[in-house]
Amino acid sequence: MEYKQVILVRKDLNMDKGKMSAQCAHASVDAVLKSDKDVVKKWRFQGMKKSVLKVENKKELLNYLQIAKDSGLKTSLITDSGKTFFHDTSTTTCLAIGPDEEGKVDKVTGNLKLY
Repeated sequence: MEYKQVILVRKDLNMDKGKMSAQCAHASVDAVLKSDKDVVKKWRFQGMKKSVLKVENKKELLNYLQIAKDSGLKTSLITDSGKTFFHDTSTTTCLAIGPDEEGKVDKVTGNLKLY
């Protein structure tokens, strides 16, 4: 059985590569910390497969959050504090789903495109 993690990123924010990378890292780490240790161990052994996918906006991101939760998947929704890039405005930027069984994750996010 294959395992993976996906990170959904909002396109409408037009984050630069550095900011987007940092937000994705926050989401990935937080989701792993929330996940079952046995699942994480299997995922790590397989190379920690992950994909960064794009969503249009916050509404779409929150929709995927709910679908993932309803599917029993671990999630991490990241809201930036606004100290640098977003200039004093807290902004929801991305969502990590998993790691978990690839089939379960793909049922939720399989229609999304790579960022």
